[in-house]
Amino acid sequence: MRRTGTARVAALLLVLLLALVGVVAAAGGPAGAATDAGGSTRQGTAEQQGATTGDGQEAGTGAAPVPSPSASPAQPAPTTSPVPTPTPTQQVPAPEPTTVPQPAPAPTETAEPAPSSTPTPTPTTPAPTPDEEEATGPPPRFSVPPAVTTTSTPWTELIGALAVVVAGAVAVVAISARRARHAAAAGAAAGAGSTGTAADADTAELPAPATPAEVLRLMVVAGEAMVDAGHTVSSVGDTLEEIAAVHGVPGTETVVLPTALLVSVPDGDGVATAAVSTGRRPLLLHQVDDLTDVLRDAVEPGADVAGVTARIALLRAASPPFGMLARLGGYLLLSVGLAALLGGSWVDLLVAAGLGLAVGAVQVTVGPMPTGVEVLVTVASAFVVSAVVLLAARVVPDLGVLPSLIAPLVLFLPGGLLTTGVIELATGQMLSGAGRIAAGAMQLVLLAGGIVAAAALVGVPAVELAASSNPLGPVAPWVGVAVFGAGTVVYRCGRPRSIGWVVLVLAVAYGAQVLGDALLGGALSAFVGALAMTPVALAVARFPSGPSPLVSFLPAFWLLVPGALGLVGVTSLLDGDSNGVSTLVTTGGTMVAIALGVLVGLSAARGLPGRQRRWSLGGVPGVLPPRLPHRADPPV
Repeated sequence: MRRTGTARVAALLLVLLLALVGVVAAAGGPAGAATDAGGSTRQGTAEQQGATTGDGQEAGTGAAPVPSPSASPAQPAPTTSPVPTPTPTQQVPAPEPTTVPQPAPAPTETAEPAPSSTPTPTPTTPAPTPDEEEATGPPPRFSVPPAVTTTSTPWTELIGALAVVVAGAVAVVAISARRARHAAAAGAAAGAGSTGTAADADTAELPAPATPAEVLRLMVVAGEAMVDAGHTVSSVGDTLEEIAAVHGVPGTETVVLPTALLVSVPDGDGVATAAVSTGRRPLLLHQVDDLTDVLRDAVEPGADVAGVTARIALLRAASPPFGMLARLGGYLLLSVGLAALLGGSWVDLLVAAGLGLAVGAVQVTVGPMPTGVEVLVTVASAFVVSAVVLLAARVVPDLGVLPSLIAPLVLFLPGGLLTTGVIELATGQMLSGAGRIAAGAMQLVLLAGGIVAAAALVGVPAVELAASSNPLGPVAPWVGVAVFGAGTVVYRCGRPRSIGWVVLVLAVAYGAQVLGDALLGGALSAFVGALAMTPVALAVARFPSGPSPLVSFLPAFWLLVPGALGLVGVTSLLDGDSNGVSTLVTTGGTMVAIALGVLVGLSAARGLPGRQRRWSLGGVPGVLPPRLPHRADPPV
């Protein structure tokens, strides 16, 4: 009996041990196997309980077929068989053979399928890993691909832009070489003719030297006109110092700001100082052209100082070459041209033309305004234009908001002001540069305030802010450049003969910008455009009919559109859009790129053949064209 009890205890312990192993194996497998193993474990425990309570035979018979291959648990049977030999008469040990198979179901820790299930997921999880590694392959060659591989500009448009830029470069070199040959021939002829008139030249009466007071008066009048024309403060200071040195008044001091001018000249034992307010009477383009000619005469030795001062006063009072209706048509043209440049459709062009006509009528009719009235007109124009465009976008689904909104407000955009400020900062003029940038930023805020107010009043429809989905084709931007250039010259009252030259400079700037966008990306495209247009503008100014470099630069600054980018950024920022910050950063980068392009282009232009003069008279640090006669144009 004792041995039989011991055998039963040993068998029960073996069953419990196998059940524990099954539970552990089931807990270590996957979820599906765990549930299966859990079920089998529960069966095993139920069978154990049944075996303990006397129901072991039914449990053993039910589970016997499954573990039949694993008859290894029957091995203990021989060890237990000798136990009943001493007492063969007892019938009690008879159920012992039935308890012996009980360990057999216990290995129904058919959790052994669990190991078969565990290896199944394990190879599947690492299997995708090498596939992914093979899919990724070797590390990419460029973390940021070149801009030319991601550009959306068609190759035909790139080829056309390249042709325009190359033609402009060839024209610059040819023009410079031709003017150099003509200047050399004229100098040789003048030298040959001067031999017979040397005696007459000696007896000719020279003009009386100018007094310091007259020179001071000329410097003040010339400096005020240059600031009103849009010259950089460094060019104004250099020109005034050259005027004083040429007329025998060295040692002058000048302080030039966008809104003030101070000039001091030595006068006997003392110093004469004059101060004047500047920047309140901006000059038109024909006045800028005439001012360049007058300043060229002012720096010639022996020039009549009083006569030059009178000429500056006359050019300020000169009537413009275009009348009111012509200027109104010019504003309409520049609005349509800029809308085409911004990718507008025919509908956008019609809306821009109508709104441009209305805004131009206000500008032409009101004329020069006090500062407070000018601020009111700026905000009111932005409000009315924005309200009309946003209302029209509800009924015209194909209307592009950006071309229709920006184009009529183009002359309110401070593109030239911002770019000139960056150029002055780059050349060390911190006060004037920072002041111009602050004034330009305030102009953008005023425009953006009107736009946001209109959006709050009428609402913003669910349309795209960018260009329309129906562009006019790849030729439309080039036509827009020509229309924009002609409209700008007419509205700003430039000389009619300068329209073709301005369009040429703008075409080169736009073509170079298209190439720069494909090669270097968006912000640096303005650098390429400014770099290409600067030598062309300086070479064009060498022709008798060519405009002053400053006349060509002003429309080009609007064309490169830092003001439009800034307006979009400020409007988005005021409207709560976080993308406005990135647009403002892009605007700042564009302005810096334009300034660097102008400075590098001016350095390159110094190597052109032909007569070179001081850069200050041209309004920018560059090469001044030689003095050439201009024919008068009748008013239109």
